[in-house]
Amino acid sequence: MTAARSGPAFSVHDIPFSTHGSWFDISPVVAEKTYAEDLHLVSHQNGMHAALRLVPLGAVTGERIEARVETTPGLLSWISAGGRIDLSYESPDTVRLRGSGLGISVDAAAQTLTPFSGTYFFRDPAADAHVFTSYETGRRYRVTVLSGTIAGTPGTQTLGRGRRGLAMAAETDGHWEIAIEELDTARPPYTSSATFDAIVESARTSFAGFVDQVAPWRSSDTPAAELAAYVVWSATVRPAGLVTRPAVLMSKHWMDKVWSWDHCFNALALAPGCPDLALDQFALPFDHQDDSGALPDSVTHSEVLHNFVKPPIHGWTFGHLRRRLPTPPGPAELAEIYDRLERWTGFWLTARRAPGADLPHYQHGNDSGWDNATTFDPERVIETADLAAFLVLQLHELAHLATALDKSDDARRWTQKAEETQAALLDQLWHTDRFVARGADTGDTWSSSSLLDLMPIVLGEHLPGHVGSTLADHIKAHLTPYGLATELPTSPHYLADGYWRGPVWAPATVLIEDGLRRAGHERLADDISARFRALCETHGFAENFDALTGTGLRDRAYTWTASSYLLLAEAHAYRAGR
Repeated sequence: MTAARSGPAFSVHDIPFSTHGSWFDISPVVAEKTYAEDLHLVSHQNGMHAALRLVPLGAVTGERIEARVETTPGLLSWISAGGRIDLSYESPDTVRLRGSGLGISVDAAAQTLTPFSGTYFFRDPAADAHVFTSYETGRRYRVTVLSGTIAGTPGTQTLGRGRRGLAMAAETDGHWEIAIEELDTARPPYTSSATFDAIVESARTSFAGFVDQVAPWRSSDTPAAELAAYVVWSATVRPAGLVTRPAVLMSKHWMDKVWSWDHCFNALALAPGCPDLALDQFALPFDHQDDSGALPDSVTHSEVLHNFVKPPIHGWTFGHLRRRLPTPPGPAELAEIYDRLERWTGFWLTARRAPGADLPHYQHGNDSGWDNATTFDPERVIETADLAAFLVLQLHELAHLATALDKSDDARRWTQKAEETQAALLDQLWHTDRFVARGADTGDTWSSSSLLDLMPIVLGEHLPGHVGSTLADHIKAHLTPYGLATELPTSPHYLADGYWRGPVWAPATVLIEDGLRRAGHERLADDISARFRALCETHGFAENFDALTGTGLRDRAYTWTASSYLLLAEAHAYRAGR
């Protein structure tokens, strides 16, 4: 029953085992920075909730047994000297498990059932299956025995505190097999004509096809491309709840949302090979645009948060996106995107500009995406150079779209506004050899040792040459062997695991690399790309990385990191092939 290994092996402690479209994964990560002893079925409906605990059992004792876990796309296995258990996704909401020499217990993760929390367990005679129904996820988990012997079903119909679950006995001369489904209220009894091996092969084929679409350029020079693709593929969910279209979550660990700038990098990485999915990623936050034109801070299954926003990098994104798509968007699609970008830009020009001000402001570091960057230490409601630069690029993109839609007056208006905003940026926030931030209320100005102050390099070819060169020199000071530190390592405010006060982050890397390249600083851009790619190839696709050691930090399976690697690796591959 041992299938040939296919695709990159990975640690399930770092990257959840899941499949494209599913709202649940198999992982020991059961909450933020919380690792359980056993693997769990973890659902991301109504938040992140460990629903079921999966425990391998020994043949002799029927008790928990230590087993190593091996994972590749399509197949997760528990293996011990006595036997093995294999698990594969038959569909986004169904997994099949097969065991030989080992049994398994499938238990409710929650030990206590109250009228408002926990998991109820019972046998459903209509479906000839056992069902767990979870208050936390609002979903049911149905276990159907396909072959083998049930060793016990403790906690059936039990209220209060206690163990609840189903145990399969180890089969020494054969195997047992079960199916676990995540469902709403009811569906017909589970049936399937597919063999377990066919299910594994189908899952592997699905992933292999995805890799060929998003990374056809991969080679030995881009050794992490397949694993990066798996991180993106396995974190994709089907439309459900408030998620209006297929969506790549930032992670199927605890960062299980779509934030309104993270999505841009996933869209760009997907564009050449999966254009429809890429456009869905770009559009998803705009589906929840409010009356002011603002995008939400984040979207997930059961909540849309509007307490903060995210920076307007969407003009920059769409400019790249439409050039990367295999077929350019048609007039109707362009018109819809134009309208949405116009409203988003209008938000920054009205709701986020004080009376008489030329430049927009953030209300908190969270609005910038750089939550706790030292730029925000003196004040939080501030005008910053990165915000103005992103807005200039978005205004230019609106002008390009207006031209494509034969709106010549609009095109002239947007171009003029872009020029005015850039002039104000340089006149008001460029001081000698650096950009400063300014309090929107106080008018006080200051500089910091945050990489955020250097983000106007994204203006690229629009920058005066001396400004671009000065920014490039300052950017070099942030470059460690592992990439761009978000706070100067020599700063007294530098923190190794300080979120935006030191660690290397993917989005800053991609934005700065692109801006440097467009500003003519290609050698530095090449160096930044090479260091970040090597970082991912060695340390994986964490949310961020220690700038001095390369160690992955926080959430270890972050899709914008994987997508940023794919973007930089693809560009490197094509440059190398010139």
